[in-house]
Amino acid sequence: MTVLKSTAKRHGFTCLLHEKPFAGVNGSGKHVNWSIGNSTQGNLLDPGKTPHENMQFLLFCGAVIRGVHQYGPLMRAAIATASNDHRLGANEAPPAIISVYLGSQLEDVFNQIKAGQLKSSASGGVMQLGVDSLPEFPKDAGDRNRTSPFAFTGNRFEFRAVGSGQSVAGPLVVLNTVLADSLSWVADQLEGRLAKGESIEQASFAVLQQITQENGAVIFGGDGYSSQWHELAVKERGLENLRTSADALPVLKREAIRGLFTRQNVLSPVELESRFEVYAEQYCLAIEVEVRLALRLARTVIYPAVSAYLGELAASLQEQESIGLQPSKAVAQQIAGLNQQLLDRATALEAALGSAPHGAEAHMRHCADQLMPLMGELRAAVDALELVVDDAAWPLPTYQEMLFAR
Repeated sequence: MTVLKSTAKRHGFTCLLHEKPFAGVNGSGKHVNWSIGNSTQGNLLDPGKTPHENMQFLLFCGAVIRGVHQYGPLMRAAIATASNDHRLGANEAPPAIISVYLGSQLEDVFNQIKAGQLKSSASGGVMQLGVDSLPEFPKDAGDRNRTSPFAFTGNRFEFRAVGSGQSVAGPLVVLNTVLADSLSWVADQLEGRLAKGESIEQASFAVLQQITQENGAVIFGGDGYSSQWHELAVKERGLENLRTSADALPVLKREAIRGLFTRQNVLSPVELESRFEVYAEQYCLAIEVEVRLALRLARTVIYPAVSAYLGELAASLQEQESIGLQPSKAVAQQIAGLNQQLLDRATALEAALGSAPHGAEAHMRHCADQLMPLMGELRAAVDALELVVDDAAWPLPTYQEMLFAR
């Protein structure tokens, strides 16, 4: 990001790193490739080639699945910004519902574990965990299901919902804390079962089965954009669809999240509260800056230019009538109506801007529920005018000019 900004500056530009500068066109984000390892066993998310390595891999992968299911809303909060809200679920970006993509083979293995009997993949025979053999998972450089926010890609997970303007530090703190907590739970379960005389294979299988039965709802390999998934995820699987930062950031104030960060000695309740306040203020500030800019552009740039063009058009219509022609006034009437609509919507937006409530959560809700829809309505009026006003009279670069050519 530093290179992009400094290079742009040398050439007389400003690099905004906005996630979604153009509606309906692919935006920009980050894919955080994330795995864990140590000096003795290497990458702990590498499937390996032996039963012991596979068992280890499945336990660590299971811990990730459990962590994402338990703390998916926290992961959503970690990527919550005003501009990233525009990108999530649009065109190329994953939705705001946090789910885990495993790929068909690995998903099948976890489904078998959930059912109580682990068999090999299509190319192998029946097996018991740690006794005969486990399926060998081929490494995949990356799947093409870009509708998944959190996907396994051979020997790592990709967190694909991070915003292009964000540092990856915050999301990584969340991922590492969530996994540490989940591994602690796995270790407690294993130790308890081993103390009762179970073998490591029996204990591992039982823990994995419990993980899949209690947290398997977060595993999804289908189309994350589909309305069916959104309904299934929320109503049947109990996943949260936190569409905006105003929905997501209050997650940081939940008692379970406080407990997580306190338990892992990562953030104190005061430190967590301070982050909520800062992120909330950044969100509200970003929205209100955009509102003020939209109002200024509408009133001092668009409205005068359209009014001047409308005057020229009216004069032309009068001249045509003076020589006996009967020109249609439909276009002029349409432009006049849209221009008045622009003014009315700007007035409503300005009134809403001045009525923001006190308190971080209430202020965010006001931005998300009042300012954003009103700004969208103002934008719709401007977009409609852009399609009917003469290109030569239009004061700003059009979509056509910015994305293609004049």
